[in-house]
Order: sequence, then C-alpha cells, then structure tokens
Amino acid sequence: MKKFFNQSTKELFDEFGITEEGLSSAQVKENMEKYGLNQLEEGEKESAFSIFISQFKDVLVIILIIAGFISMFTGNFESSIVIFVVITMNAILGTVQHIRAESSLESLKNLSSPKTRVIRDGEKMEISSKNVVVGDIIHLEAGDIVPADARIIECFSLKANESSLTGESESIEKTDEIIDKTDLPLGDQKNMIFSGSLVTYGRGTAIVVKTGMNTEIGKIATLMKETKENLTPLQISLDNFGRNLSISILVLCAFVFGTNIFHGLTVVESLLFAVALAVAAIPEALNPIVTIVLAIGTQKMSKENAIIKKLKAVEGLGSVSIICSDKTGTLTQNKMTVKKIYIDEKVINSEDIDLNNNLQGSLIKFSCLCSDAISSNGSEIGDPTETALTNLANKLGMKETEIRNNHKRLAEIPFDSDRKLMSVLCDVDNRNLMITKGALDVILRRTKYILTSEGIRKINSSDIKNIENTNFKMSNNGLRVLAFVVKEANKLTQLNYEDENDFIFVGLISMIDPPRPESKQAVADCIKAGIKPIMITGDHKITASAIAREIGILRDGDKALEGIELEKLSDEEFEKEIEHISVYARVSPSDKIRIVSMWQKKGNICAMTGDGVNDAPALKKADIGIAMGITGTEVSKDAASMILTDDNFSTIIKAVATGRNIYANIKNSIKFLLSGNLAGIISVFYASILNLPMPFAPVHLLFINLVTDSLPAIAIGMEPGSNKVLEEKPRDINEPILTKELSTKILLEGLLITIFVLIGFYKGLEISKELGMTMAFSILCLARLFHGFNCRSNSSIIKLGLRSNIFSVFAFIIGTFLLTLILLVPAFGKFFETAPINLEQLGMIYLLAFVPTLIIQIIKFIRYDLKK
Repeated sequence: MKKFFNQSTKELFDEFGITEEGLSSAQVKENMEKYGLNQLEEGEKESAFSIFISQFKDVLVIILIIAGFISMFTGNFESSIVIFVVITMNAILGTVQHIRAESSLESLKNLSSPKTRVIRDGEKMEISSKNVVVGDIIHLEAGDIVPADARIIECFSLKANESSLTGESESIEKTDEIIDKTDLPLGDQKNMIFSGSLVTYGRGTAIVVKTGMNTEIGKIATLMKETKENLTPLQISLDNFGRNLSISILVLCAFVFGTNIFHGLTVVESLLFAVALAVAAIPEALNPIVTIVLAIGTQKMSKENAIIKKLKAVEGLGSVSIICSDKTGTLTQNKMTVKKIYIDEKVINSEDIDLNNNLQGSLIKFSCLCSDAISSNGSEIGDPTETALTNLANKLGMKETEIRNNHKRLAEIPFDSDRKLMSVLCDVDNRNLMITKGALDVILRRTKYILTSEGIRKINSSDIKNIENTNFKMSNNGLRVLAFVVKEANKLTQLNYEDENDFIFVGLISMIDPPRPESKQAVADCIKAGIKPIMITGDHKITASAIAREIGILRDGDKALEGIELEKLSDEEFEKEIEHISVYARVSPSDKIRIVSMWQKKGNICAMTGDGVNDAPALKKADIGIAMGITGTEVSKDAASMILTDDNFSTIIKAVATGRNIYANIKNSIKFLLSGNLAGIISVFYASILNLPMPFAPVHLLFINLVTDSLPAIAIGMEPGSNKVLEEKPRDINEPILTKELSTKILLEGLLITIFVLIGFYKGLEISKELGMTMAFSILCLARLFHGFNCRSNSSIIKLGLRSNIFSVFAFIIGTFLLTLILLVPAFGKFFETAPINLEQLGMIYLLAFVPTLIIQIIKFIRYDLKK
C-alpha cells in the first residue's frame, strides 16, 4: 500500500474526495465527527474531590483519623473535633495548591491560540487550528506553526524547523515531488510536513492527512504514557520517615496502655490516655507545613520564571546532582547572530565593522539583498540564518527594507540543498548585479576573481588557501559560515543555473546562536554546587562543543559524543565512560532516556530540560523534568514537573538554590516539631512509669498541637533562603531526613525541655495535682514557642536577628498571648482545665520555659558563630 509521500496530488485528491476548491461544509462536518478535534488528548484530569481524598493517604494521617474516632467513642469530643479540623485543613490546603498549579499551567497554554489558513468551498479562510480536519487544503508561509501532518502539493522554497520531533535545529528543505522509496524516517520525508513544525522560509500548500492523536506528535504522546515517573527524594524520605515514626508511636502507645492497666487504670481510661499520647507524638502539623513551605516556594519560583506543576518537585530540584540541558534557547539565545566577517584578507569582529569602508559596507548590503528575511519592530520572519544577516544590518544602522527598495530584485534562484546556493539579480547603481551566497566549497569552484581594496583581480592559490584556512578556523569554533560572491550581469533579465559561475569573491560571514549572557555564570554556579551540567542537543558536535566550551560545560578531560557513537557503546562501556561525557550531539529520544537512566542507575538525581515532543519521554523519566514555556510543545509541558517561562538555564540554578533552602527549612521545622513532641512524650512516659498523675490533660495536648506546633513551624518554613547553599554538595539521595546529627539534636533538645517541664511539674504537685498539670502544660507550651527561635538555623539569634524572619516573632507573640489568656482568664482556664495561678507562679513558668533556649543559644553562639 502506498504511503502519503508516495502518492501524486491526483491520488490524494481522489482518496480524500476533494478538488482544488477544498472540502465542502458537509465534508468538514463528516470528517470532524469521524476524526474529532485536531488536538492532543490530555490524560483524564483528577477532580477536585479525588485530589482532596488523596490527601488522606499518608500513614500518619490515617493513625490520626483512627485516634480521632477512638476519642469520639470514648466521649472525648473536643479532642476528636480538633483532630478532624487539623486533618481537613491540611487536605484543603494541599488540594488548593494542586489546583492552583494546574491553573498556572492552563494560563501558560492559553498564551497562544494558533490559526490556520484553509480552502473550503472554494474560499480561503482563517480558522482555529483545532478545527482543521483530514482532507483540508492548508496554506503555509514563513512564521506559521504547522497544525497537522500534511502532504505538500505546492512548494515554493518551503523550509520547516522540525526540531520538536527530530531535535535537529536546522530547517529542512521541503519539496512537492513524489518520493518512490518506502520506510523513510521522518527527516527524509521531504514532501511531508508535520504537526508542531515551524515554517521558517518560503511558502507552500498541503493536504492534511492526519490530525490530533494520529499525527507523529500524537504517537509520541501515546508512547510517553508508558514511561513511569520517579518519586522525588522528599517523597521517599517523608514516606520512610512517616512509616518508621508510625511504628515507633504504636509501640510506645501500646507500652503506655499496658503500663496504665498494670497501675490499675480502667481499659477506657488507659485507651484514652494512649490515644492522647499518640496525638501528642504525631506531628500533625508536618504535612500542612511541608505543603505550605513548598507552596511558598512555588510562588517564589513563579516570580522567577518557573511554574511548578508538582509541589514536591521544588525540593527535588534541591537534590539534583545532574542537569541534562538542551542547547538551543536554554543555554543559548535561540537567535543566530553574526560573529565575524572575512574580507580583503582580514577577519573582523561584527562589532568592529566599519560601514565607511566600501568593501565592508558592500558585503553587508549584498547579504541583505541576497536574503528574504524581514526584521522590523522586534519581529523576525524568515530563516534564522538570514535573519542574522538582516539583524546585523539593522544593528549597523542599515535598514534591509530601504536597501531592497533602493536596489530592486529582478530575478532569483532560490536556495536548494543540491546546489547549496541562492542567487538574486538586483539593480545596483543602475547596473544588473548577480549576488550569490552559499557553501564555500561550492562557491570556490565557481569563482574566478576576488574583490580587494586595490580592486578586482584574478583569484590565486594563495587567496584560496587563506579563505579555506579562515573557513576551517571559523567552522572549528562552531560558527556557521556563508560565502558571498557577485557577478556583473547587465545582459541578464532572468537567472538560470548555468549563470552561477565566473564569480567575484567578496567575503565570508560567520554566525552562531550565541550563549545567553548569564549562562556562563549559571554553569559556574552549577559546578560550584556539586552539580554536573551536561549538554544534550540535536545540533552538530562541533557547534555544540564550541558553545559548551565557551560557557564552561566542556572542560579539560571531558568528551563530546554523537548519537551514533553512543549507540555503539554497550551498557557496561557507557557506565564507565559516562562521567567523562559532557556533550551529546545528534541524539535520538531513546538516547536521551538511556543517558538519564544510566545517571539514575549510578545513584544520581537527574534533571532534564526539553521543549520538543521527542524530549517528552526523557522529561517524564527524569527525576525532575523541565519543559520550556516559550518554545515548548504541549506534550513536553504535560510530561514535565516544572516549566520555565523564560526558557533560561540560569532559572534552573535559582530553582536549585530555592529547593535546597526549602529542604533546609523543612528539616528545621521537623527538628522543631519532633524535639517539642519528644519533650511531651518523655514527660508522659516518665509519669506513667513512676505512677505519677498525668502531666497533661488531652485538651492540653491538643492546644499544644494547634498553637505551639503549627505557627512556629510554619514561621521556620518561611525562613529567608541563602545563596550559600550553592556552595554545598547535593545531598545523598539515600540520606534519611533524620540523620544521625539531626536525631542527636532532637534528642538532646527534647531532653533539655523535658527537664524544665518536670521541674515545674514537681513544683506544682507540691500544692495540687491540678497545679502540677497546669505548670507542666504551660512550661511545655512556652518552651516550645521559645524553641522556635532556636530551630530557625544553626546560627544564634544574635547573628540572625529577629527582623530577618518577622513571622517567627508573630508566631511567638500570638502563642504567648493565647497561653497567657488561658492562664489568667478563669473562663478560658475552666475550658482548658488549668488551675488558677498567681504572678509568682507565672514568673516561674516564664523563667523555666526560657532557660532551655538560653542554653541552646549560648551553645550555638560558641559552636557556630565564633568559628565563622
């Protein structure tokens, strides 16, 4: 069976039942019903309700729910209500943030609404691209996004950039001729044009043969669903932490339950106390705090041109040890720019071109005349190579429109890949001048003369050697080189291929897609942070290596590899070589997945950038997939966990710093929660073992959880970040949240607080059981509020200052005010089961609560601040 690229125009018209007048309205309706809208299917979106329900899957949350029901059945309704309120608030918070991230993405998608010109019922009209159907005849011009897969039936120097499918940055020259071969790769199907491609040059007409999910882009979107996503390090750490903490709490509660039964309490009383202990031990605020801290991170990053689709990807960025980045647009400006010219045996930098020099001025003028690109008012239409030429002229004060108006084009022979030339015939100073640009090797074979400052003379072997050496040096530096020649053609009014000879050599113009100004510093920051940057591109190895070397990715001892070379390496060989390879050129989608998978196999957290459909599987496979917001396809954005709205590599490095700071804040919040909870647990455990009265009533523990857990922990999570985190190495992905150092600090600080809680407890017991409970409860509350300042950082409050995190001050003031209200206002005291106290006892509470923080701050000052 013939494929579309094997068929003639007549065969295509017959197959789709159309004429040159296009589809009829009835055919459009029929085909729309048959094939559907021309858009990619998105996975079924989760409803707000299902997102809300998913928030309850955490192990600690499940234990809390069980504890809440037990409290309800044992008559402790206040405890149950508070537990369920806390859990529900957390679920609502997580749901809202998830939906907000999705809406940010939707707004990004709606920034562009592409249109397509079609012929229907004999009339040319413009319609939304999603309404294009199979059989439509579409018109394409430079600057258009191709709406669907189509077979070209008329072609006028048509070129398309298909990098979204192939990764190839250079435009593909198209044709309307039948291709006899079968089983051709996409890049060789020259008479086909594919959905998502950008028309960079010329114009053409095509018949739509596939739409929506049936297009080549649609096929990759379907395959992408098979790629499994990885959990972020934070997800893994929190899952493990929650599981281990749950087991520990259940064992402890069972022990306390048995101890109370042994001491003569009833089963119901023992069960109620065990539940209260579980509530005290479980850091209910952990999930809301992690969610809030990550949400704050997403808001900060959205202001820095990064939209986060998945909350935990924020922290995941902080753990990244490998960043695989695309070249074009991410590390470079995605804009071809003239760097050097060669004329009259001199190499001249673009910024040093002198228009007062007739030779240099003539070369720039000829480059504009032998070009179809238009650059005006910041808008560029045409092939990137040609827009580089017109941009140079504009930069030098020469307007390409004025040049072309003053020197009318009389005839032309468009560029084609066989000749590697483009020629125009123009009226220049009342004489017909033929101007040709193209590949140097083809040009030199057709050149007889050379233009110099002394006039025109015959070209000799020394001239040719100089030109070829210059071309070699420029090409080896990753520059794309165009040669320009002219020819007196007063007798010509039309141009034929035979006229392209006996030229006068004028000069060379070299260009490159230059690095972004900030890329070099971003790469340096990346390396300083212990992250290996890797360039993966569809471009040529020489060009990629030149850019990589300039910005610091390709360093001494590093290698650049092409896709073909990579395919020849076995997995064992690749594993040995991978750490020395910094540049991959001319790679396929499967190569990208292989690169990411190998780094992951070696225990690294890998980030991957991409904009094309061909990048989507690797984006999904990577630990952190980063899509481009400006140039990225919808498929790549859907596959990614983060989207750069400025397509800029330096934004990733900012995100890494934000991620590391967020993780540090989360660890400090956990330290605060667990050390405070530990003080409560040890106090209860101590009283249970010695058969003392319980130091806290259940309502006390709930007040502690609501006021002295949540507010200070959230404030700690909002601690301002520091760029000094980029001087640290990425953390080991196998490192648990509770490291040995952190666990030791939690234990020691928890014990320190416990000591002063028990001192107050014993002081109160000398008068009454109720006063002992009130003293223990109040000191634990206030000590935890003070402890919030300790957990902000390793540095002391003297160095940090109070104003650097005003939220921690507010959390302390609010918590202290509410506690004082309970202690001094009898109505509140009755509800929270506190005994009346005098001012001396209140002073003792404040003193005993403050001493642990004083001790910790002195240690911090000596251990950390004096050493810096």
